[in-house]
Amino acid sequence: ISTEMATSLDAAGAPIPTSAVLTASSKHIGASCLSENVAFLKCKQKDPNPEKCLEKGQQVTRCVLHLLKDLHQRCTKEMDAYVGCMYYHTNEFDLCRKEQQAFEKACPL
Repeated sequence: ISTEMATSLDAAGAPIPTSAVLTASSKHIGASCLSENVAFLKCKQKDPNPEKCLEKGQQVTRCVLHLLKDLHQRCTKEMDAYVGCMYYHTNEFDLCRKEQQAFEKACPL
């Protein structure tokens, strides 16, 4: 059984952020969208009203979507293999270390 699958793309050519895509990209998201995530969390701590932090949440979403598109353009084959493995193995990192290494080598943090 092949775990290789093409990442599903939206009309703009960006990967659709499924759980497998987000999990496979989590290290990159943590590094690249750190300031947006911290600002959002600080806002949430300061004010429990969800409406008060909508803009900060949208900034996080924009950062992640931009990053996913960039990663997919730069490392298409490796990202697709890693995402496919994560999808097939229900996001179990331990079962996809080979694909993870290839992805992180092709698209370093």
